[in-house]
Amino acid sequence: MIRKITGKLCDLHDQEAAIEVGAFEYQVLIPEFVRRHLQTKLDQEVTLMTIQYLDGNPQKGRLTPRLVGFLHRAEREFFELICQVDGVGVRKALQAMVRPVQEVAISIEEQDIKQLSTLPGIGPAVAERIVAKLRRKMAKFALLVDQAENGDPREDQDVLSEGFQALLALGHSQQDAREKIERASESTKKKFKSVEDLLQQIYSQQRPEDE
Repeated sequence: MIRKITGKLCDLHDQEAAIEVGAFEYQVLIPEFVRRHLQTKLDQEVTLMTIQYLDGNPQKGRLTPRLVGFLHRAEREFFELICQVDGVGVRKALQAMVRPVQEVAISIEEQDIKQLSTLPGIGPAVAERIVAKLRRKMAKFALLVDQAENGDPREDQDVLSEGFQALLALGHSQQDAREKIERASESTKKKFKSVEDLLQQIYSQQRPEDE
């Protein structure tokens, strides 16, 4: 199972990236929000978190192994959740994911069937199934997109997502947790190596407010 790939981005199409690793060139399928990020990275080294699946009809005896790539582990996890919904699957999920993960996750959490139905290939019936299966599982994806939309995503994005979950577990609301992490991220250019480092930064920022 290939879970990560690092190499030179040598070609990019609508839903496909070609990654050169040594003497090999790998075809990696990508959703639209990943393609938008990669379009400025041609001929540069990139790292994608991947899932591997078998494409084809087993009854006809022809199955092709394929990779799907994402910028972060949490995006990969989100995609895998979407694929578990009846009537979706990998190909439909790839087609549908034209909007950032955070935006789609918020629509699911808020049961916004109308907004979800605007995604390519996702009609009202499928949107209702997505909400029924995944609502209340979307909080951890709330921080994934703002940073990617504004430029290169932070290398510590997974730490930020885990920190968000930690704040929720400590009793903070989603909005409060999001604001605290955004302030901590904006206040320093350094990467947080662990959730503890992130929480320490949040604590140090709020101390003057409490004194």
